[in-house]
Order: sequence, then C-alpha cells, then structure tokens
Amino acid sequence: MTDQPPVSRAPLRRIFAPVKSLFVSDASAGVLLILVAAAAMLAANSPLASEYRELFYGELGFTPIPKLYDLHLWINDGLMAVFFFVVGLEVKRELVSGSLADPAARRLPMLAALAGMLAPAAVFMLVSGGGDYTSGWAIPAATDIAFAMGVLGLLGNRVPASLRLFLLTVAIVDDIGAVLVIAVFYTPTIKLTWLLASAVVLALMIGLNRMKVSVFWPYILMALVLWYCVLNTGVHATIAGVVAALTIPMHRADGNSMLERLEHGLAPWSAYLVVPVFGFANAGVSLAGLGPSALLDPLPVAIAAGLVIGKQVGIFSIVWLADRTGFAPRPANATWMEIWGISILCGIGFTMSLFIGGLAFPNQPLLVEEAKIGILTGSAISAIVGFIVLRLTTTHPDAECDDRGGQPANA
Repeated sequence: MTDQPPVSRAPLRRIFAPVKSLFVSDASAGVLLILVAAAAMLAANSPLASEYRELFYGELGFTPIPKLYDLHLWINDGLMAVFFFVVGLEVKRELVSGSLADPAARRLPMLAALAGMLAPAAVFMLVSGGGDYTSGWAIPAATDIAFAMGVLGLLGNRVPASLRLFLLTVAIVDDIGAVLVIAVFYTPTIKLTWLLASAVVLALMIGLNRMKVSVFWPYILMALVLWYCVLNTGVHATIAGVVAALTIPMHRADGNSMLERLEHGLAPWSAYLVVPVFGFANAGVSLAGLGPSALLDPLPVAIAAGLVIGKQVGIFSIVWLADRTGFAPRPANATWMEIWGISILCGIGFTMSLFIGGLAFPNQPLLVEEAKIGILTGSAISAIVGFIVLRLTTTHPDAECDDRGGQPANA
C-alpha cells in the first residue's frame, strides 16, 4: 500500500487568515465591540427583551453596597472603574515617557482633541436647540479608542504610522477631557465628609509613591478604598480609577516599569471583558414604541450630527490651520485626504458617549434610549465613511506598527 501525499492545509489557511487576523490585530477589540453592540440590540428587541432588562435593571436580592442595587449600577459605577484605571495608567505613561512627553509633539494632538470636543458640542447645541437636551452636550465629545483603532486595524499597514499615533493621542487626550467633564459638569451634589476622606486616601497613595513602595497590593487596596469613598461623595465613582492610576510609580528600584507591567496586565481585561460587558449592558436600545421617526427626533439627530460632522470639522480644520500658520506641522507622510479620513474616524464615540449619555439624563429613560440611538448611528456612520475614505485614499504602505497602535515595530 503506497503512502498518500499529505493534504495541503495552505488553501484553508488562506481562507481563514482574514478572519483570524481580526482577532490578533488592532481590529480585535473593535470587532468585539461591534458584535457586542449588535447582540445587545438583538437582545433588547427580541422575545428575551424582558429578561435582558431584568438582568441589568432588576433589583438585586443582596448587595454589599446599598447604592449599587442592580447589576447595571455595579457595571457602570464599579466595573467601569477598571476601564478608567487603565485609561489613567495610559495617560500617565504617555505624559511621562510616551507621545505626550514632548511638548512639541503633543501640541497638535492636544489642540485637535480640544477642537474635537468643542465642535461636536457646538453642533449638538445648534441642532438640538438646547432646552431639555442641554445636559447632553458632552455626549458626542469623546472618541472610542478601541473602536477607532479597530477600524484602522482592518486597513492593515496602509495607513501611515504617524496617523495611527495621531489618532491614538487625540483619543487619549479627549478621554482626559471627558473625565474632567464628568467630574465638573455631571456632579450634582458633593458630600464634603466623603470628599475629605477621599483626599486623605489619595494622600496616602501619593505617600506610597514618594516612599517608592514597589509592590502592587498596597496600591490596589487603597484604590478600592478610594473608589468607595468617591462613590459616596456624589462625584462619579469611576473618577477614582483615573486618580488612583496617576499615583502608580513609573519604575521600581530595579529599573523595571511598574506602571507598564500593571497596564499590560489589565489592558486585555479592560478591552476584552470590562468594555464589552459595559457595551452589552448599555447598547441595548428597545425600539418598541419608538418607531422609525425616533431616528429623526432632535436628540439622536443632534448626537449623530455632533459625532459625524462636529468631530471631523473640528479636528480637520484645526490641523489645517495649525499646519498653515506654522504652529504645528501635520502628521508626517500623511496627505490631507488621509487626515480627513482619520478626522472622520474620531467620530466613533461608543464607550464614553454611552457612559456620558447615562449621566446626562439620569431620570429620563426615554431620552437615554434616544441618546443611544444617536450614539450608535453616529458611530456607525463615522466608522463606515472613515474606513471607505481611508481605503480609497491610502496608497503608500508604511512600516508595520506595534500592538500599541502607534510606534513602528522597527523603531
């Protein structure tokens, strides 16, 4: 009996390679969010709609913290603190040793992020007419890093590395802006006793940093105490995540990066567990009783317009103006059409927009649902149009980028 030649698996590998690449590249977190958002929409508009709502909004039989009486609150006030903690770690790393460390390098993305927050807010107010919708002005202000970088990941290395770094930096800076907006504009009352307790805990964490304590557990323990204190102040509890992260030392005595080790350890949990769970709990919009006309109501139209029009106009205009006046040059090796495409992608506002939407209309569930419609619509349009523009205009492959989405792999 003669031996049969081995069956080649190359054709199968070629068939499944594009699918596999979605989950081992920058695109994976973004693709997961798309699937989660779609699953939430299906669940909220299926025979399981009541079970979906009861899962997240049904009062828990037992909760160790009375303020968090349902699963939705535990996710938004508790689990999302992990997301904000990772954001804080990323912000500190970028400010100390990353793309925001050099004043000249951070000038353009910081200016673009500011314009990318103000212009959507202005468009929102103009389209909505203010009134009952005024508190939603910040909903279209922030860019979703995972979603936007996910779309870029689908384009492979067609997009210049400088533009990937620019998008990442703009998203980080407007995350900082969004955190400040939440702390300043979405805090109705402050309990001074708990605020003082929070300040004491924060001072202890800073003391740990100054004493060069280089083990994780004291920081984690104190971060949990800080979160509980902030939860009771009236300031949104997730702010504690950002503040706590800023106290984590950059380096240990042995020279290894303590902050980066913690960031790299938590980032996958944030991207592949925390944010998807938050998305599934918050993106499920029940269309029952809304009808197609709900898409044309002032609130969803204003949010979508802020994301789709405000973001790209604000960012592209300020980059063009900064370049023409010599204040800051545009990203290297990038054409104006590519910069326009990146500006459109900045209109993807999924995670932070959903988060702010819930804060903007706390006791108005119908407006929260309409806000979700505007967020999902505006983010989807920005993702699709941005991808098409970049796909049609990027003609010069650049160096492969590392898994942070910014620096070339050979840098």
